[in-house]
Amino acid sequence: MKNKILDVLKTKYSITTDLKNRVEQLLECATDDNQFNNLDEILKWFFSKKKKYKSAVNTIDLKDVSDSWYFDKDTGNLKHKSGGFFEVIGVNTTIEERESGKGWSQPMVDQGTEASVIGLIKKKFNGVPHYLIDAKFEPGNYGKIQFSPTLQCTYDNLNKLHKGSKPKYFEYFEGDKKKNVIFEQWYPEDGGRFYLKRVKNMIIETEDDIVASESHIWITMYQLKQLLKKDNLVNAHLRSVISYL
Repeated sequence: MKNKILDVLKTKYSITTDLKNRVEQLLECATDDNQFNNLDEILKWFFSKKKKYKSAVNTIDLKDVSDSWYFDKDTGNLKHKSGGFFEVIGVNTTIEERESGKGWSQPMVDQGTEASVIGLIKKKFNGVPHYLIDAKFEPGNYGKIQFSPTLQCTYDNLNKLHKGSKPKYFEYFEGDKKKNVIFEQWYPEDGGRFYLKRVKNMIIETEDDIVASESHIWITMYQLKQLLKKDNLVNAHLRSVISYL
């Protein structure tokens, strides 16, 4: 099918590598050829994870996080004692071209200009492209877990500032296995909440024998497009990185 489409296109257009990739991506969205799980099986896996996930998130007073966080005496900013992660700052905005009229004041999260990396691994099984997707828990998630990119983390996490382990599959995006990069670009984060923050979005393709972790699953682009039609399943970072595809 791909070659037939290219034969038609070459009568009017130059067949570039980018055009070939676009035709392949178009066909990915058209059929469900997952070599492991159909969409119903993926949803069953997801909701099983959601049900089994043992978690509790409770709001507490800011004074109750004082073992790790503090208010800077000079600026009033909320900071982490390590000097990393992020800080909550105050900003005053003056602008006339908004609904507020002359401006406003608000708190914002300052995480640094280059704070995070979002990565998606692509691999072909029997010639069919699949993407390694994470069922990721975050404390602010609606519904506990959401379908997320292969890798979603800050550089502080990569540097193990939290004293834990590095995120799974990091080596394909910021390590020695970073090779066949399909897409790599800095995107601005939500400027209404984050101060001058950018996020690096990446898609890499590999032929390595990658074993999906307990929280990861191989999904086709067709299946991802179907999941986008359902409420509260696909997180914002995954929606952002697949926009290139």
